[in-house]
Amino acid sequence: MPVSHQLIEATSAAAVQLTSSPITSSWIIAGNPVALSNVLSKSKDGLAWTMIWQCSEGVFNWYYDLDETILILEGSVVLENATIPPTRYGPGDVVFFKSGAHAIWHVEGHVRKIAFFRRSQPVLLAFVLRACSKIKRTLIPGPGPAPISDRGK
Repeated sequence: MPVSHQLIEATSAAAVQLTSSPITSSWIIAGNPVALSNVLSKSKDGLAWTMIWQCSEGVFNWYYDLDETILILEGSVVLENATIPPTRYGPGDVVFFKSGAHAIWHVEGHVRKIAFFRRSQPVLLAFVLRACSKIKRTLIPGPGPAPISDRGK
């Protein structure tokens, strides 16, 4: 992903070139799932990023070490774990996995998703950073939002 200094970046999810992103072999339960991915964007502080990910048919465990929200773009997947029964998700469905979650993925044919990742900070550090940000906004106010009459022009 090229380094960008722009405040707004855009791309076509369909045009993104994906590279190999192997699933940990000990997590694979059945089949030979092949995963591909590409990072689309990263936050300045590196605590959040967006990725396109796709996978061929197979069954595997997935362990989440950070928060992840997914939007299924193509295909379908059945997700299950110890607390939820097998549930099918397809295009347009959104699923949130909290850090520490585990799911068994049953990919049917293929699945393509956009994933939004967020790495949590320790509570005290997050509080201090929010306080500093609020002080900064108070001392150095930005231009603020455009008046409603000026939006969309």
